[in-house]
Amino acid sequence: MHKYIVWDVDPEIFSIGPLSIRWYGLLFALGFLIGMQIMTYIYKKEGKPEEDTDTLLIYMVISTVLGARLGHFIFYEPEAFMQNPFQVFMPPFAGLASHGATIGILLALWLYSRREGSHKTGQTFLWVTDRIVITVALGGAFIRLGNLMNSEIIGRQTDLPWGFIFMNADYRGLTEPFKVPRHPAQLYESLSCFVLFFFLLWFWNQRKEKTPRGSMLGIFLIWVFTLRFLYEYVKENQVAFEDTLFLNMGQILSIPAVLLGVYFLVRSFQNRSMSAG
Repeated sequence: MHKYIVWDVDPEIFSIGPLSIRWYGLLFALGFLIGMQIMTYIYKKEGKPEEDTDTLLIYMVISTVLGARLGHFIFYEPEAFMQNPFQVFMPPFAGLASHGATIGILLALWLYSRREGSHKTGQTFLWVTDRIVITVALGGAFIRLGNLMNSEIIGRQTDLPWGFIFMNADYRGLTEPFKVPRHPAQLYESLSCFVLFFFLLWFWNQRKEKTPRGSMLGIFLIWVFTLRFLYEYVKENQVAFEDTLFLNMGQILSIPAVLLGVYFLVRSFQNRSMSAG
């Protein structure tokens, strides 16, 4: 007889009147708080102005939320976006796309690197992105744990012993037919991000200011989006139109991200070889 994990977690930790504290929000905020401490440590170790991390945090919070929201509507619900673009900014902010967040973060860091004084302190686009991906990997791990607490982004049915029965899953408005053992896809992605976080932190710690420019960004993009492409095979499609596609939207968007990662990684080591020569 198979033994599965019955997942019946309340996404809400507690509430005080109309105020509700949820696991997802707590984990989302925790990613930024810990990430801020890591970036402050990195800035200190590499002799950068530590006060700049306050500005960097603002860039990251706005770009992550806005990019993820816009990405969700543009990639998954374009009709809803065309009917009412302002719902991007309206609570409860249901629907966040990691590909949109990635685009938003890269754009924001490009703008951050062009600030007056950034180049004087060596905070170029590739310098910043190579360090920030350490914290983004950690944030991604926390966010996917938040998805698990919400019983969302559920996996396909499985007979594996670690299958989760999501008692509170609401998949496309349906609940009861989906209370069967499923891949804990959120947990797969969370663990992958934790592995990436520790690897990138180790990679940076070995080289610090000698880290090849673009190498960590390349590693991040290749790791995250190659695995995202593969994990989609054990996940239910998010929206109905994906059921008619050979590759779903998550896989389609992951391909250019992986190719971009290969470009940055190859370029970083080519530049290092030229410098050494």
